[in-house]
Amino acid sequence: MVESGKGQKNQEIRLINRKLLELTGVVNVESFDSEEFLLETELGFLTVTGQNLHIKHLSLEQGLVAIEGYVHSLAYLDGTSSNNKSKGLFGKLFK
Repeated sequence: MVESGKGQKNQEIRLINRKLLELTGVVNVESFDSEEFLLETELGFLTVTGQNLHIKHLSLEQGLVAIEGYVHSLAYLDGTSSNNKSKGLFGKLFK
């Protein structure tokens, strides 16, 4: 978790055996399919890639999402990493 004082934003990520991903601090599910999820979280956009991914539980009021399937990777798209990767991902998603 990240603590930032008054405007504190929290997020917890729990990955169990690469088969169940539980997230808090989710604001919106931007897009998803069986291989990739794009989630807007309190700490930025998060991509989840894998195989046979599907939503097990969703409660945007509480900011909770549970995703089942085989998880390959989690990556934040906050502009601090390679800008080409995030532009490529958005370009791929919004073709």
